[in-house]
Amino acid sequence: MVVHPALKAGEGGCRSPEGRLAEAVGLAQAIDLDIVAAEWVAVNKRRPATLIGKGAVERLAVLVEEQAIAVAVIDGHLTPVQQRNLEKAWSCKVIDRTGLILEIFGARARTREGTLQVELAALSYQRSRLVRSWTHLERQRGGFGFLGGPGETQIEADRRMIGDRIVKLKRELEEVKRTRELHRHARRRVPYPIIALVGYTNAGKSTLFNTLTRSEVLAKDMLFATLDPTMRGLVLPSGRRVILSDTVGFVSDLPHELVAAFRATLEEVLEADIVVHVRDISHPDTEAQAADVETVLKELGLAEVVDRGLVEVLNKIDCLPEAERLECRNQAERRPDCLALSALTGDGVETLLAHLDSRLSHGQETIEAEVALADGAGIAWLYRHGDVTARIDDDHVARLTVRLDPANAERYRQRLAKKSKNP
Repeated sequence: MVVHPALKAGEGGCRSPEGRLAEAVGLAQAIDLDIVAAEWVAVNKRRPATLIGKGAVERLAVLVEEQAIAVAVIDGHLTPVQQRNLEKAWSCKVIDRTGLILEIFGARARTREGTLQVELAALSYQRSRLVRSWTHLERQRGGFGFLGGPGETQIEADRRMIGDRIVKLKRELEEVKRTRELHRHARRRVPYPIIALVGYTNAGKSTLFNTLTRSEVLAKDMLFATLDPTMRGLVLPSGRRVILSDTVGFVSDLPHELVAAFRATLEEVLEADIVVHVRDISHPDTEAQAADVETVLKELGLAEVVDRGLVEVLNKIDCLPEAERLECRNQAERRPDCLALSALTGDGVETLLAHLDSRLSHGQETIEAEVALADGAGIAWLYRHGDVTARIDDDHVARLTVRLDPANAERYRQRLAKKSKNP
């Protein structure tokens, strides 16, 4: 059973309760839960004991019994006490939105870093649930906590075990992070511009990634189909090579426990020369989803990426009626850095590639480069990454006039600086 507590106006954002419920059902189906009942419940005032009202709790208890429901998903944040009280009232397992998303991440993460981040997030969440959850053990209240019953001893033992595991995970993650930094450093030395795809979960990023790179990354009509970042080489129409990065999809009300996991995954976005925001233009809540993506990017410390300007892709135009599709194209043409396309059919993809090419060329610098004729790799690098407009060779040196985009110009300067340190 999936229940969305529809809070009073202002608390639940600008989305409809039906839209929020549909998303919660999609999240539950993403881990193969069989949904037999789903509804939204109006909540005028949060009840400290159960979040939703007493009448709703009693009515849903009958439904749980009639349908033999084993798991109830509450699409909101539950305190440990609320979770325990609902489990007692309904005699079934109850998880909240945070627990559900952690469950999905735990089932999907494939890379070592992904699994470590998810376990760390799950343990941080679990540790907060230990308080007052040991109802089957005797507890002694009062005093300063120096004298505790066996219940308190059990809580402390579990908390200590979880704390030790968290310390170990953080240490392991630092190692993985250092390795990833080395990989990123290596990519800077193989200086291809990076284009990162971001967007709400199930907006079609992986389908677009596959269409552009002719890859076979998992692309399903399912929330959080992609969790671990994937990178592939891509050749733009001008012949310029770039690296395309597919990232995890965002979701509204991202659990705090998962912010660190997202931040590690999205470090690639901070490195990107261009960030492409893929939107599902056919979704009824597309505007709210777009706002959520920008909010999450800012929360993750990527405000400069948003301020720098995103390329906006209005995806899934094939799902729109003809008149709306035409309007969507007109809307995109009226806005800079905005394109309408269908990643599934390939309609508009060539236009996107040309736009990315043009944007990378925008603001190109013209440099005068002197490269030893013996340095064939250096000359080839300039031809591969820039537009060589003039060249004069003498006995030992090639003098080239080259137009480079800002990213490659900076990479060329780093290359020169490195050469001067190690002549």
